Amino acid sequence: MKPIQTDKAPGAVGPYSQGIDTGSMVFTSGQLPIDPATGKLITGSIEEQTRRALLNVEAVLKAAGSGLDKVVKVTVFVKDMGNFSRINEIYKEFFSVHKPARSLVEAARLPLDGEIEIEAVALK
Repeated sequence: MKPIQTDKAPGAVGPYSQGIDTGSMVFTSGQLPIDPATGKLITGSIEEQTRRALLNVEAVLKAAGSGLDKVVKVTVFVKDMGNFSRINEIYKEFFSVHKPARSLVEAARLPLDGEIEIEAVALK
């Protein structure tokens, strides 16, 4: 196993890796809508935040030699389940033909008081 490190996604906000490459699978840590260029949580619509979080997931996967087309499971944590359909509109831009298994869970509070956090498990 080896940790994944890329400057194309935000650095960890705690004592963990952006992801782990097991050799056959890749596990991303939860990705917040943080702009990797500034290190700041983006504000704006849930659509903008969802897109940024998914771009961060994609960057971690690419750094490990995987990609969105190899994702088998996605977990989405949201602050407000009322945004479900708005999140899905952006989500399907990233997963239109390939549709991995997914859970979407409302959480009372996310790191840095984010609105959304997304993690993925992918094949290598």
